[in-house]
Amino acid sequence: MSRFARHLHNQDGSHNPFPGLQALERRLGHPLPHRIGSNEGLDMPHQALTARFGNEVAEFARTYGDAEAWQVRQRLAASLGLPMEALLVDAGADSLMALTLRALCEAGDTVVTSAGTYPTWSYFVRGHGCRQVEVEYASGLNHLAPDLEALAAAATRERARVVYLANPDNPSGHFHTDSDVLALHENLPDDCTLVLDEAYHDFRGDAWSPAANAVWPGVIRLRTFSKAHGLAGLRVGYAIATPETHAMLSKVRIHYAVSSLALAAAETVLAHPDETREHVAAVVGRREALSQWLRDHGADVLPSATNFVTLRLNDAERAAAIHRNLLAEGTLIHRPAHPALGHVLRISALEDALVPGRLDTLAAALQIES
Repeated sequence: MSRFARHLHNQDGSHNPFPGLQALERRLGHPLPHRIGSNEGLDMPHQALTARFGNEVAEFARTYGDAEAWQVRQRLAASLGLPMEALLVDAGADSLMALTLRALCEAGDTVVTSAGTYPTWSYFVRGHGCRQVEVEYASGLNHLAPDLEALAAAATRERARVVYLANPDNPSGHFHTDSDVLALHENLPDDCTLVLDEAYHDFRGDAWSPAANAVWPGVIRLRTFSKAHGLAGLRVGYAIATPETHAMLSKVRIHYAVSSLALAAAETVLAHPDETREHVAAVVGRREALSQWLRDHGADVLPSATNFVTLRLNDAERAAAIHRNLLAEGTLIHRPAHPALGHVLRISALEDALVPGRLDTLAAALQIES
């Protein structure tokens, strides 16, 4: 049985009926300065937009982006040591999740995931009409993580089409090694695809090494520019997979989902990798300082390979009360909505979290609990 939805094998839907100016210029081998056929609002004055954001943003706003994201993929390929054909750019990791489900599943197909992991995945699973089977996290001393053996067992038992794994995990922060992830994949049914959500990939120690960015057949690796690159508001992400997989994804992809401004921003940050690496190093330093501060106040802090710190409390009611009290003070931290992880609190490793007094309400509650 194919990994992909059956109807995709009976159509050549990867062809973009409107390839766009940039793609057409690449194919022709010369520029097209007279753009009078694409029906864009190129003559819109954009006086208000220019006054607020400047001429360059107004210019990006008038034009469609490059549907093939050529420049971004070229820079990604160079930095990750991959061929461009192994990369697909889309409007953030969330959009890529929806895209993979459209390509892999039909209504009624079974998807396996961890109970309480990144909830937007489950949102798309339900919206696509799939059946979701949830597996409890593995829990122990200094350990809260997706249970890889249980995920593989459920996929086999339930004849799943897809297994979803966030690695590093959200909200636990746990990081499974590549060998563990590949072992999980080896234990899945032949027609089951592993969708690997790597939104926090850039915070792992070897993030930019070739080995950490390999193409794994049967695995779709999803990345984002929202975290380490600071482009959450512009919605840019990319997938690493085989060219054959990308050809199938392109049959259901929205070609111009990524704006021209977002593409330009992604290209710019990729052209300045030192800035991103310095930011990641600063985040890791704040993460370790915040973790130590919480431990000093009696918290059960979990190991994290992300840009956040996660702590466990004895029960969900205590976690909910702390969350409510902080919100009332104007401080937002995250408490998962899923009942399986209702006793967990997640705090972003920002400078604001380390301001003296910012988390005193949490510290006081931890002292009571301990």
